[in-house]
Amino acid sequence: MAGVNTMEKKLAEYKCDTNEAICLKLVRFPEDMEDESTTFHPEYSHQTFGDDEVAFGYKGLQIQLFHTAGNLSTLFKVKYSSKVTEVFDCGGEPDDVEGKIREIIPPGFTCNSDDFVSLLEKEANFNPFGTLLHTYTVHSEEAGDLTYQIHKADISCPGFQEYHERLQTFLMWFIETASFIDADDDRWDFFLVFEKYNKDGETLYATVGYMTVYNYYVYPDKTRPRVSQMLILPPFQGEGHGAQLLEAVHRFYCSLPKVQDITAEDPSENYVKLRDYVLVKLCQDLPSFAADKLHLGFSADMAREAQDKLKINKKHARRVYEILRLRATDMSDEDKARDYRLEVKKRLFGPYRKNQRELAKMKKCLRPEELVSHIGQMDTQTQHEELEKSYQVVVEDYRRIIERLAMQA
Repeated sequence: MAGVNTMEKKLAEYKCDTNEAICLKLVRFPEDMEDESTTFHPEYSHQTFGDDEVAFGYKGLQIQLFHTAGNLSTLFKVKYSSKVTEVFDCGGEPDDVEGKIREIIPPGFTCNSDDFVSLLEKEANFNPFGTLLHTYTVHSEEAGDLTYQIHKADISCPGFQEYHERLQTFLMWFIETASFIDADDDRWDFFLVFEKYNKDGETLYATVGYMTVYNYYVYPDKTRPRVSQMLILPPFQGEGHGAQLLEAVHRFYCSLPKVQDITAEDPSENYVKLRDYVLVKLCQDLPSFAADKLHLGFSADMAREAQDKLKINKKHARRVYEILRLRATDMSDEDKARDYRLEVKKRLFGPYRKNQRELAKMKKCLRPEELVSHIGQMDTQTQHEELEKSYQVVVEDYRRIIERLAMQA
């Protein structure tokens, strides 16, 4: 038994956390390849390596996925200090790490560092795809003012399909439920963010992030663009690029008369917060959202103006109203604070009210013993506690958006 335990411990040394083992880089200069500070790691690898996010069979495993900064040409290497089959006769087969990665990355990658440096030298020939929509600058303490561009592309752009296949591999590492899209469908729009940078006196472009949007048909002659995927690559996160991208996309669709409204597919909490910020920024100057009208409550004029001018649906316009009303409310005044709290809770109570309607239906068709279990789930006191908790979370999120708006003013 002791021998078995010893063997298990030794084999355990050949298990590697794949989120740590995968080393990603966006390479601008050859020296970046050896610079540890330019390396970043996945948040997720379960779609490739299973729910445990572990690779078995190697010590010191390193999976290198280096990409040229603009065109995302790929260097793929697997390194390790020891392999289980080199040490144990009965240790089991090591995972096919290389095979698993090859299922994710498209053909055309290189496994040779010199070839990758040659591809890096061709980056000067890379230009952003599609049509330029927006240019903006971000101030950096180290580099001064950096210039960024947002472009709209589609699958018909020469070379874009291959580039997109390389770009979308990042989704697997940074979005928990990511999946690849059928880019051949011409109802997809692609929005790309690039940084302009200088290398040996030439202007080059680095990929920063992107968004995919699918244009759904709305009877009789409208479309409803739905945001499907959005990712700002980790080296650029926290610099405001997500807000710039979402605002540019929103302004683009606002200019199209056939667009009904703009939605998102299964949005994450972070996306909802980002959208709230961008929509408040867009709506705050609309006449119907003027400060003197906010205390009167959410109005049909607000819903109509947000829809007509900014393609914002009623549900999202309501959140915008709540944020702007909080900004305009003196929360130290008990009466005004109570009025605001009740106004927000009235919206939040919707799901609980639905539960009460369902309970009324259940009373007509369930046996008493079945009804008891459902009543327990919908206890009034619990509902009030949950409602208060939801309200506090919402207000905390709203305050952060208001603070961010104040910083931009």
